[in-house]
Order: sequence, then structure tokens, then C-alpha cells
Amino acid sequence: MIYAILRRFGQMLFVMFGISVIVFLIFFATPGADPAARIAGRNASPEVLAAVRHNFGFDQPLYVQYGLMMQKIFVTGDLTSFVNRGWKVVPAVLDSIPVTLSLVFGAAVLWVVVSVIIGMIAAATRDSWIDRLLMAAGLIGISMPVYWLGEVMNLITQSRYHDTWLFGWVPPLGYKNLLDDPKGWFLTLVIPWVTLAVLYIGIYGRVLRAAIIESLQEDYIRTARAKGLSETRILLRHALRTSLIAFVTLFGLDFGALVGGSALLTEVVFGLHGIGKLTYDALQNLDLPMIMATVMYASMFVVLANAVVDFIYILLDPRVRTS
Repeated sequence: MIYAILRRFGQMLFVMFGISVIVFLIFFATPGADPAARIAGRNASPEVLAAVRHNFGFDQPLYVQYGLMMQKIFVTGDLTSFVNRGWKVVPAVLDSIPVTLSLVFGAAVLWVVVSVIIGMIAAATRDSWIDRLLMAAGLIGISMPVYWLGEVMNLITQSRYHDTWLFGWVPPLGYKNLLDDPKGWFLTLVIPWVTLAVLYIGIYGRVLRAAIIESLQEDYIRTARAKGLSETRILLRHALRTSLIAFVTLFGLDFGALVGGSALLTEVVFGLHGIGKLTYDALQNLDLPMIMATVMYASMFVVLANAVVDFIYILLDPRVRTS
């Protein structure tokens, strides 16, 4: 078990290294890419360009530039923005992480709990009107774009019915720190949680329903029925457990991507300055150090989420332990 964890950790480091090299080469070694010209401005003289290249280390070999960039990101943390002079990149990313984590964690708890309930009920009532109703509701949730649903939620809670008893508790758009104002943190994120979770509730509910129905056809389920176990126990203790493997696989990919910045649209609609919004602004301004730091952060969470999924496999399915 320890060897497997260490091996998976080594694979994570290797993938992170590969991603960092690829991203660095894309921005700093592709033909026509001259970050010094971006920093100095359009009409900069050759002397100014030479000074900028020297100050930022662009006159060094590529491997030296890569080492300096990684050192500034992971060791010293003094990497500065090319656009906003004096703005430290690493502290900006660290300040944005709690916002994105708060949004994604809350939405993940919501969509996991609701989708498991929906998937179990739909599988237990297969081909009934309840099953069809739940699957239709899930399909409607999948079909609604996050940015559209977010704007509709804002129209309802922030404008049309904000002064009513139903949504009078909804605070203005933005983010409040959990440690400074726990109640305000929760109230601020309730609507974004629901908006982000609606899409995934429909997807995960349908995936879990299909997996449970398939598991109910397996031989070990027939054996459990032959032993006289109740349908409820068979569903909860046997079918659900093995069906969660596909569920967990999907969750690991989606959760890592969302924390890495895929929650951008939700952050923009609700005025949350998280990693997605930070990356979007950096791309708009072609701020290479900020893009580099946010991409490294995103890749770290995606790789870490996949590693956690591998470990959860072992807990859910004993067959994986011997493979």
C-alpha cells in the first residue's frame, strides 16, 4: 500500500514537471514569442528591450529561464506580473484559492448528495413514472448553461424578488471570508452553489442510475437475493458500492477541473474573484507569469484529484487491491 502511494506520488511529480515544461515552452520558446517586447511596450527602443531582457533573465538560455521561473513560483514566491508591475503572482493565486475552493466544495457536496439520492430512487423504481420524472428533470438541468442559469438566479434573488421574504436574506454579489463572517460566507455562496450544482446533479444522477441497474444484473446480486437479503440492503450494501466506481471517476475529473479554474463562468456571474476569474483576466492581458502560475495550480489539482480517485477505488472495490 505504501509502495503504491509513493509510486503514485512519483507519477504526480513527473506529470507536473512535464506540464510545467510544456507551458513554459509555449509561452517563452515559440517563434514570435517575445515577453520582453510585451513588457516594454510597442514603441520601446532596442536599448529598453535589452534592459528588460537582462532584468527578467530573458537573455539567458532556456533551461536557465525555466529554472528561474520555477524557483520564483515554488521557492521564493517573488514572481511579479508583467502587466501590473509590483503585483506578486503567487500571493494573488493564494488569495484566490479559498474563493474557488469554497464555491466548488459546497457545490460538490450538494450535487453528490442529491445525485446519489436521485440515482438510487430512479434505479429502484426503474421504468416507472418516478424514474421518468427524475430523468427528465436531470436532462433539463444538464441543458441549462451555467451562465444563463446564474443570470436568471441573480435576476430573481437580486432584483425582482430581493425585497420579498423569500429572497430578502440573499446578500449582494461578492465573497465574504469564512473566518471573518461565517454566516455571510454561507449566505453569499448558497445561490452560486445551487447554480453550479444543477448541471452536475443531472449528469451524475443519470450515470449512477445506469451503473446501479447494470450492477443489479450481476451474479453476486443474484447470490445476495438467494440468501434472502432485502432489496433495500442489496441496493445500499452491494449494488451502490460497486456502482460508485464510475461515479467517483467522473467526480475526480470534474472536481479537479472546477477547482483548477473551470468554474470561471459561475465566478464571473456572481462576482467571485477566484482562480477562474484570475486566469481569465491574465489571458485577456497576456500576463505570462500569472498564466504560468494559474496553469501550474490547475494541473496540480487535476493530478491530485486523479490520484485520490485511484486510492478510493481500492476502498470501494476489493478486486482492485489484487490487480
